[in-house]
Amino acid sequence: MGDRNAARISVSEMKNYYIYSEWCSWLLSVAEDEIMHQDITPLCAADIQDQLKKRFAYLSGGRGQDGSPVITFPDYPAFSDVPDKEFQNVMTYLTSIPSLQDAGIGFILVIDRRQDKWTSVKASVLRIAASFPANLQLVLVLRPTGFFQRTLSDLAFKFNRDDFRMKVPVIMLSSVPELHGYIDKSQLTEDLGGTLDYCHTRWLCHRTAIESFALMVKQTAQMLQSFGTELAETELPNDVQSTSSVLCAHMEKKDKAKEDMRLALDKGQSILESIREPLVKSPEQSLNQDQLDNQTTVQRLLAQLNETEAAFDEFWAKHQQKLEQCLQLRHFEQDFREVKAALDVLAQKIATFTDVGNSLAHVEHLLKDLTSFEEKSSVAVERARTLSLEGEQLIDNKHYAVDSIRPKCHELQHLCDQFVAEVRQRRGLLHKSLELHGLLEASMKWCDEGIYLLASQPVDKCQSQDGAEAALQEIEKFLETGAENKIQELNKIYQDYEPILTQDLMKHVQKVFQKQESMEEMFHRRQASLKKLAAKQTRPVQPVAPRPEALTKSPCPSPGIRRGSENNSSEGNALRRGPYRRAKSEMSESRQGRSSSTGDEEESLAILRRHVMNELLDTERVYVEELLCVLEGYAAEMDNPLMTHLISTGLQNKKDVLFGNMEEIYHFHNRIFLRELENYIDCPELVGRCFLERMEEFQIYEKYCQNKPRSESLWRQCSDCPFFQECQKKLDHKLSLDSYLLKPVQRITKYQLLLKEMLKYSKSCEGAEDLQEALSSILGILKAVNDSMHLIAITGYDGNLSDLGKLLMQGSFSVWTDHKKGHTKVKDLARFKPMQRHLFLHEKAVLFCKKREENGEGYEKAPSYSYKQSLNMTAVGITENVKGDVKKFEIWYNAREEVYIIQAPTPEIKAAWVNEIRKVLTSQLQACREASQHRALEQSQSLPLPASSNTSPSKGNTRNIKKLEERKTDPLSLEGYVSSTSLTKPPEKGKGWSKTSHPLEAPEDNDGWSSAEELINSSDAEEEGGVGLRKLVPGKYTIVVDDEKGGPDMLAVRSGDMVEVVQEGDDGLWYVRNLTSSKEGWVPANSLSTLLGKSSSAQCLSSSGKTPRSTLAVP
Repeated sequence: MGDRNAARISVSEMKNYYIYSEWCSWLLSVAEDEIMHQDITPLCAADIQDQLKKRFAYLSGGRGQDGSPVITFPDYPAFSDVPDKEFQNVMTYLTSIPSLQDAGIGFILVIDRRQDKWTSVKASVLRIAASFPANLQLVLVLRPTGFFQRTLSDLAFKFNRDDFRMKVPVIMLSSVPELHGYIDKSQLTEDLGGTLDYCHTRWLCHRTAIESFALMVKQTAQMLQSFGTELAETELPNDVQSTSSVLCAHMEKKDKAKEDMRLALDKGQSILESIREPLVKSPEQSLNQDQLDNQTTVQRLLAQLNETEAAFDEFWAKHQQKLEQCLQLRHFEQDFREVKAALDVLAQKIATFTDVGNSLAHVEHLLKDLTSFEEKSSVAVERARTLSLEGEQLIDNKHYAVDSIRPKCHELQHLCDQFVAEVRQRRGLLHKSLELHGLLEASMKWCDEGIYLLASQPVDKCQSQDGAEAALQEIEKFLETGAENKIQELNKIYQDYEPILTQDLMKHVQKVFQKQESMEEMFHRRQASLKKLAAKQTRPVQPVAPRPEALTKSPCPSPGIRRGSENNSSEGNALRRGPYRRAKSEMSESRQGRSSSTGDEEESLAILRRHVMNELLDTERVYVEELLCVLEGYAAEMDNPLMTHLISTGLQNKKDVLFGNMEEIYHFHNRIFLRELENYIDCPELVGRCFLERMEEFQIYEKYCQNKPRSESLWRQCSDCPFFQECQKKLDHKLSLDSYLLKPVQRITKYQLLLKEMLKYSKSCEGAEDLQEALSSILGILKAVNDSMHLIAITGYDGNLSDLGKLLMQGSFSVWTDHKKGHTKVKDLARFKPMQRHLFLHEKAVLFCKKREENGEGYEKAPSYSYKQSLNMTAVGITENVKGDVKKFEIWYNAREEVYIIQAPTPEIKAAWVNEIRKVLTSQLQACREASQHRALEQSQSLPLPASSNTSPSKGNTRNIKKLEERKTDPLSLEGYVSSTSLTKPPEKGKGWSKTSHPLEAPEDNDGWSSAEELINSSDAEEEGGVGLRKLVPGKYTIVVDDEKGGPDMLAVRSGDMVEVVQEGDDGLWYVRNLTSSKEGWVPANSLSTLLGKSSSAQCLSSSGKTPRSTLAVP
């Protein structure tokens, strides 16, 4: 509600109203003056027109020397017969015509009694003096002209002077010339010897019109006064709509009042023009005094009307300003209510941010949520501050409701400051929690490193004095780092972090501190053992270290507590024995010390494995509970008819979009995975098998992550839906639904961290290989999920991406293009200006896409990719190294018709891509070899076949394939495959195939790879152990025997050289190119067969069988 006190009229407004009212009253009085107002009833010329026509008295318009109005009483024989009422009306009317200023001076009465008797004169003068309604300045009496009457009047006036002085000063004049001594001729009418032009009929007509105009002005004044009173007494409404209605209604009335004033002004102007009409017709003529008086009267009314209109405009402006200010106030109050409600909601929400986190990642997530909440709430806070500034602006503009606006501004400012302070406090607590969890993480990491240090110290080296001293120094050096990493005082932690220490967090702190103390105790025991070993002197009997097999028989030896006691017992006995026994005891102590140390290490690792297993199980149970809570508390409620009214239209029928396949994930974890995990609680080092057995089911996370962007977008659109607020309230959740929708993504990434941790503590245990394989598989799933997130962002590809095979790699690169068919300038330009492209390597093709800018928030920040082109892997080759940049490699297409120079961000990324492409090409070569094997056998039936089954094409090929597979993972052992052009004659010196192939150790420009050729295995190999000559065919071979005895024209080769047999010539010579030394020459066929030995070659024939093409085969 608005402030009702503000609706009342203020002192300032009352003053303005009174000023305006005075102007209205003044206008009213002027108008009434013009219509001869009396105390009882006003008189108008029209009302006493008959009495005025008798002309026993008239106002000619003449003035005395001081401006006194002159009323003339002409010689009227029947003056004594005029009734008192008529006489009084005429006197009242005539004296009301002059202005107040002129009337205030006093009237001059000219009584013409030259033809009358003295007795009549005396009666007339006394009657006039007795009933004259205004001030009299002078009475001039033209006494009778007869001698007797004049003498009588002189004597009577002399003896009765006191009677005349009691009423008015009376001057008896004997003649008209004496009258001219008091009043100028120009101010007297012709019957008094003057020159004043006076027409009684015309005067009466003008007076009637003027009085009608004055009456109209009076009515206008009354209307204005009434309207002003209405405006002043209007109580301002308390809402925006009513205030707007009042303002519109008053505007309409104001317009009507202005119209009435305009009509009055127009009528007065018309009368004024009528008075001045003689001047218009005859410019040389002048107005007489009567006309001038009428003109003055009308002008005075018009002037007063104009002044009243100005006063009205001023009063209306102030009233309109107040109404507009009232409207501003109502808008301000309405906005205040809305903003205050929003701030109250924010205050309630910030009050729910009480969680301080249970881990470093959780606290970081809470900080992120708090930051997000603060960003969203900044709109409401900024609106509140803006509204407060608007209120201050209203106050500065002298708004009438300052007392109502200022408290609201202060309240808004207080609420904003309070909210900001609360957010700052929550952030401070979270930072405090972050700091504490950082200390705990640092302490746990320090403990893990310490345990790892103890486990990594070799036991056999610690038996010597130098080894023990070195190990002791390692321990002491590590313990020095504890000052920065470990928890120093538990009570100080309690004191420093008291505001955030919940019961669970305190237990966690105690747990970490206990772990730290246990680790330090282990260090102290190790120190004690090492100090004893370091303090011993060299003895004749050298301690014999136990065989390594004895140390590795049991992967999890028993704790070393008993061994420690035995060690102490042996040491006590050794002090009491002789030298021989002492030496024997020393040897025994050495063995027992090593066993005790190993036992400590294994015990600590077993504890850590159990700790990781417990964390895995605990978090898995919590995860399953959270999924169930979301499915029952949110997803199921979307189908609840009682909750339908709370669901917005944009959320209806969108449950699958919002939750994805969360239900499928829940059933897998609840029914299968969690139960199987619990079977490994006593043997945590074998938990990798559980992951490997269920690795297929983990593929469901890929579907969930692919749907996550749609889910995030829907959540942002509908996060303010009352349905979510009601569900969160029922579940008593501190975090909103979006935090729980993120749980599956967080969980799948958590597994690889737990597996890494378990693997770190299980390297010498039975299940280490399974753990490593499970870790690799989980990382593969994460990579597949990440790749699929990028893959679904590709736009513009017309085909089906699934037809391209499995996505192997994806990443962003700088790409230069070079096309043989392109224009020279284009080629040069392309060489210097790279394109930024995102490459997707599939099994069957490589896609080039353009990465678009990232937009939105959360998962919608994922980029999109515009498809540009693709290369079929069957026609692709690579050059692994490009001169000048270790980060570049080439992908060429269709025998280098198109060349793409790819620059990776780092050499490591380049190596990974080259290796992956090499694997694809190798697998294609293998597939081509198997497909063309039978064709090659048919074409080579004329060649002698080896008798042994061990060297048959299929088995030999299988052996080569197996060997190739073994080499695939080693970039230094895998040899490349290059395409070569067909030859019809022996190549000239320095010429031959456009590309050659070498191992990775070869020069940078000779690393081309392709799989475009169809390959078959040669069947010309000899039987194992055979010595016979072999049938040679063009191809590439590896030299197995050194030969440096050839002639000057013969080619010298060494064992291991890679050679290319080009063509058979005359006289049993073959033209050969040494690919290792880049030399060429002729070699006799028998020598060549001996040099090649069992080296095999893969030969490819064209469809015509005439043009051979060869690629390097693995010897």
